[in-house]
Amino acid sequence: MVLKCIAIDDEPLALELIKAYAAKFPVLHLLHTFDDAISGAEYLRSHPVDLLFVDINMPDITGLDLVRALQVKPMTIFTTAYKNFAYEGFELEAIDYLLKPIDPERFARAVQKAADYYHYKHTTPNEAPESLFVYSEYRMVKIDLPDIEYIESLEDYIKINLVNSKPVLTLMPLKKVLEKLPANKFKRIHRSYIVPLAKVKAVVNRKVQLTSGKELPISDSYINFVKEWKQR
Repeated sequence: MVLKCIAIDDEPLALELIKAYAAKFPVLHLLHTFDDAISGAEYLRSHPVDLLFVDINMPDITGLDLVRALQVKPMTIFTTAYKNFAYEGFELEAIDYLLKPIDPERFARAVQKAADYYHYKHTTPNEAPESLFVYSEYRMVKIDLPDIEYIESLEDYIKINLVNSKPVLTLMPLKKVLEKLPANKFKRIHRSYIVPLAKVKAVVNRKVQLTSGKELPISDSYINFVKEWKQR
């Protein structure tokens, strides 16, 4: 897997740094760099790429407006010297958000995140996904499926409870996240809960007992879960 990418930044030194960093990663093929947003946008209209590195603060057009205007949006990693654009990056589903001067280790983590997400998006229907990607706290978060204890609905948000780390909150309905999970490993048991079958220890009195000791109710609408679980 090789990700075709370009970089757009009005600061020549920033472009040189990205070029130097990108050269260290076989997964990246940096096609071009542009020192103005207009030229970069024109290139993207006729040359689709997998990944875009783009500065937010540029004199002719901001990186945010550039990405908004693209009909086909590549994975995007925003770069900027300012910290106050995280929400806008979240709205545009940015892969990551790097503060200048860009630390090489942070750059490496952003590239790995992009590569993981690309693999996730290009998983064939016959392949079971091993991870779940969601947006939380204005950044994309990768969650390994075996780490999920259960998922809980909190009106417009969902709370993904994890085995050995703090929960992850994301703006997504429970139905939507269920569609992203392998149906043979995760089941909905209530309008507010999804459980991984591997974490179910027992079903007693219309309640699911998880291996952690947590108990969750089974609603009438999902009572078939009991039969499915017994037949495993």
